[in-house]
Amino acid sequence: MTGHRSFDTLRAGMKPERRSGNAAATQAMLQEMALHELRQARAKSQEDLAAVLQVGQPAVAKMERRTDMYVSNLRRYIEALGGRLEIKARFPDVEVTIANFADLEAPPGQRPE
Repeated sequence: MTGHRSFDTLRAGMKPERRSGNAAATQAMLQEMALHELRQARAKSQEDLAAVLQVGQPAVAKMERRTDMYVSNLRRYIEALGGRLEIKARFPDVEVTIANFADLEAPPGQRPE
C-alpha cells in the first residue's frame, strides 16, 4: 500500500501540541453523543441490547430515534450498555445531582417505546 501510513506512525510525527489538541478534541466528542453513537462506542449491536432489554430489535431502533422518553427507559438502555444513568442540573455556580431518579424502577411490564 504505497502512500498509506498507520495512524500510530502519523501520530508519532505530530508535534506534542497537536497531539494534545487532538486528545482534547476526542474527549470533547466523547462528552456528548447520541444513543446510537454511545451504543456503537460500547461495541454493542441493537440486537445485543434488545436481548438484555427483552424487547425486539425494532424497539431499540425506535428508542434510539426518540427525542423524548421515560427516564426509566433511558436508565434501562444505559444499564444494558453497562453504565449508570445520572441526572444533573447545572447552574452557573453549582452542579446538582437530582436524587429523585436514583432508585427509579420501571413499572411492571414497562418496555422501551
